[in-house]
Amino acid sequence: MSEGPSGRHAQAQQHRDTQRAAGAARKKGGNPAPGGNPAPGESQDTAGSTAASAAAGDQSAAGDQSAAGEQAAGGERAAAAPRAHQRTRKHGPVVAITGAAHGLGHTLAVQLASSPRVSKVVAIDDHRGDAAGVTWRLADVRDPALAARLAGVDVLVHTDVDLSADSDDRARRAFNVRAAQTVLTAAAAGRVPRVILITSAMVYGARPGNPVPLPESAPLSADSDGSVVGDLLEIEHLARRAARSHPGVSVTVARPAALVGPGVDTLVTRYFDSARLLTVKGSPPHWQFCHTSDLVTALELAVAGEITGSFAVGCDGWLEQKQAEEVSGLRRMELPGGLTLRTVERLHRIGITPGPVNDLPYLVYPWVVDCAALREAGWRPTYDNAAVLRALMEARAAHRAAARRIPRKEATITAAGATVAVIGTAAIVRAARRRKRSAGG
Repeated sequence: MSEGPSGRHAQAQQHRDTQRAAGAARKKGGNPAPGGNPAPGESQDTAGSTAASAAAGDQSAAGDQSAAGEQAAGGERAAAAPRAHQRTRKHGPVVAITGAAHGLGHTLAVQLASSPRVSKVVAIDDHRGDAAGVTWRLADVRDPALAARLAGVDVLVHTDVDLSADSDDRARRAFNVRAAQTVLTAAAAGRVPRVILITSAMVYGARPGNPVPLPESAPLSADSDGSVVGDLLEIEHLARRAARSHPGVSVTVARPAALVGPGVDTLVTRYFDSARLLTVKGSPPHWQFCHTSDLVTALELAVAGEITGSFAVGCDGWLEQKQAEEVSGLRRMELPGGLTLRTVERLHRIGITPGPVNDLPYLVYPWVVDCAALREAGWRPTYDNAAVLRALMEARAAHRAAARRIPRKEATITAAGATVAVIGTAAIVRAARRRKRSAGG
């Protein structure tokens, strides 16, 4: 919801009144309230002299009352609030979220806006979203000026990461790495003590011999290449180097399993849009998922400081291939390993498959993780693996219905891309076998 002219005028007037009051307090020897706890009668966007520069670019939180109404209520609304509520809000951190206008960032902003663990949510994006109860500060996450938007922030959660299978590899890498670098540098410059980054359990790598499950302390064995996983490994490296380059910033890294939820479009979600489930002979996959709503509750614990370091997020246990077939209603297509990998690479070069051969192991080899740290913190997922896969298949049906309304070529490459890849792979394998038999005869 956009703010009307009267609201902007009232906010500007309130800002001027606040600055005059702050100046008067300084003349009397007084101190402004801390950035995270506005003094009575101050707007959350203008609390303290350190927040003044960020407040100039703020947009007031979306809600039922306009900015003018908030000014009129002034300290009365704070005074009328229950004392217990005031105490809860006072002691919680001020949390900033990048990418808050869309996807996971939007879901997290909505969750934290009503959380008793958080005193205030600062929503950061290059455009204003529709999350209510938050303070909007517009910024490009790659712009060093982001530091000026972090006044008074205690925790910065970076969700603005491009994981799309359709993105150009170079453009995606440039965005993801530059954004993570800027977030860490801006946090240090803005004196934000804690940053939370989100990568994926894919950084552990998918290998035929992986133990099921992998411990969270397992080495990050994924290939550092031009894929999405390569981007995430770069972010992990930045997180580790931050201890030396930004000693005042503590970095927490969340590594979700195969993510499923509204708006999530990855190689894994597209895999279940196939006519058949591609498997490699002798290496049945194990499926572990993470619903976005469960990732959000895990991040809420991290924001509150109840879990730190690097931790995995996902459903308990995993689905065997047969179970995944029963839940999805899809049948498998088993192909020989070496030939399958070479064939998928050929299909990717001509634009049929959504990802290069480097991504294929995550569809055929295990990368299940043990979420021990979250379990010890008392966290439990609300979804199990079967429930997440059912939700994905329902979204798949809706996606196919939408695909019928877009041009045939585009639908083939996006919604049905994985189907074409499997069929094409099988056809090439059969042709190769025929050639081999002919040569032998």
